Amino acid sequence: MAVTPGGRGAVFGGLVWILIAASKVPDPMVQGWVMFVSVFCFVMTATLLFLYMCGAHGGSSSWVTLDVICQVTAALFYLSAAVLEAYFTYAIRGFFAAPERRSIYQENIAAVVFAFIATLLYVIHKIYSLRRWKSS
Repeated sequence: MAVTPGGRGAVFGGLVWILIAASKVPDPMVQGWVMFVSVFCFVMTATLLFLYMCGAHGGSSSWVTLDVICQVTAALFYLSAAVLEAYFTYAIRGFFAAPERRSIYQENIAAVVFAFIATLLYVIHKIYSLRRWKSS
């Protein structure tokens, strides 16, 4: 079985989770939301993947509906988290101008890039899920 775009989104979401957890947190509200989104979506996608691999879906159409709901939620959550993290990183760029703090800024930039990649992958999976939902 091939890994779905949502599964790849979970991988990139895990990278966002690691990068945000490793960085220093000048604004806990924004970083907290990004952490919540990355952990929530990672656990949700991993749980759905595990249940699917175990055959819990049983071929029912309600499974497709659940997949659509989860992917739409994950795409919206990640879009909000990615935009907030990008804005926050842009706003604090002057604070991290010193060479000893540059790695913190680079971690935040990497988290932004991975958050947007995860968003894109969840949106792609959402499109495929909606097409499958429409045909079922």
